[in-house]
Amino acid sequence: MDQPRWLELAWAELGVTEAPGAANNPKVVRYYADAGHPEIHADAVAWCAAFVGACLQRAGITGTRSLMARSYLDWGQALEEARTGAVAVLSRGSDPSLGHVGFLVGMTSSDVVLLGGNQGDAVTVQAFARSRLVGLRWPAAAASPQQPPSPSIIPDGGSTPIVGPATESIFTRSLAHVLEMEGGYDDDPYDPGGPTNQGITLAEYARDRGVEVTADTLATLKAELKTIPPATVRRIYRDRYWLPACCSDLPAPLAFFHFDAAVNQGATGAARMLQQSVGADVDAEIGPLTVAAAAAQPVPLTLARYGELRRAHYRSLGHFWRFGKGWLRRVDLTLERALAIDRQTPAVVTPSQQQEKTSMATQPVETGTAEPADAESKWWAHSMTLWGVIITSLSTVLPTVGPLLGLNITAELVQQLGNQLVLVVQALGGVIGTVLTIYGRMRATSSLERRQITLNM
Repeated sequence: MDQPRWLELAWAELGVTEAPGAANNPKVVRYYADAGHPEIHADAVAWCAAFVGACLQRAGITGTRSLMARSYLDWGQALEEARTGAVAVLSRGSDPSLGHVGFLVGMTSSDVVLLGGNQGDAVTVQAFARSRLVGLRWPAAAASPQQPPSPSIIPDGGSTPIVGPATESIFTRSLAHVLEMEGGYDDDPYDPGGPTNQGITLAEYARDRGVEVTADTLATLKAELKTIPPATVRRIYRDRYWLPACCSDLPAPLAFFHFDAAVNQGATGAARMLQQSVGADVDAEIGPLTVAAAAAQPVPLTLARYGELRRAHYRSLGHFWRFGKGWLRRVDLTLERALAIDRQTPAVVTPSQQQEKTSMATQPVETGTAEPADAESKWWAHSMTLWGVIITSLSTVLPTVGPLLGLNITAELVQQLGNQLVLVVQALGGVIGTVLTIYGRMRATSSLERRQITLNM
């Protein structure tokens, strides 16, 4: 879907946040400069208008050069109908001088959805009450018949053409992956889809042709399916999966993974899994609220959750025994390639991945990179293994060798404490020490180092 240049640039900034504490994010400071205020160096100054002005300026369009959100009410030209990428001005409280400004990317019957800066101290996609909307503006210099289409005004939760960062190149890349996964012509009697070529079933091809599958047409349709033109394959995947699954509304790595799920598990099923992954209401309709929830979540975490849901779905199917291994490999490879789209995205290891690859017991989900093999060594006093050996030795060996070291455990002392008590203490100490030794050895991940200790008497 086409989108104005300034909106493309705004999507590229998605996720930029203010720096913590007294620090200042140079990207946010750059917004001020590009919007006409190079004198500002602190990202604590309200920057929603700076973000809009910077994106417009980078697209070759002059904004208001003001940091007041409502300054955009007198800029450009007013729109009678909503357009994707329009500058939307919102009210803020009862003060008529205050407001918020961002780029319109979607609407529902109750909300407007903006891609904007300083939304939760970050560049995010967020829904706001439509009652707060006080104006929609469009750059006068950009007004032309080639303007993007208006966002649909639809009931809550329904789909709407929100423009996202996943572009034509991502669709091409995603399609190439799907075609590799699907393979060529196949007519496996265990496949509920029946005859399939490049992932397109006979029934699907027949619908696209407008022909009913009957005993008379079956042979002809099969022959045509075997030689289906690449342009037809591309069109079917775009019209029946990419667009209905709203992949263009999602960050590129998530669009890649979601498209594969829509193809292999249906657009409706994929929509439900996506909504579960981002914590949105599960209604199988991807609208602006689902897109906003996806934008607010770290992509690696969303992909990890999404992958787990796909694996669980596959395992629930009756023909998992035949196709299961291939399905799980597909999820792993799709996840790997999705993360590779953005090399800054850390790798994610989920419980079932770890179990499938190592046949070990399920481990907690790790959302960061794995610890390197040459990890920093640790001090010996932090070793549970050594402490287990020490406790075992003190409990079982000391009573015997103590007198040789000048530690005389006398008979009178034994009588005072009681023979049974000493035996119990020794036994408990031995058990605890042995357990610590075994457990410490099992969980050990780094070598020991010597550290100097100074005792002041």
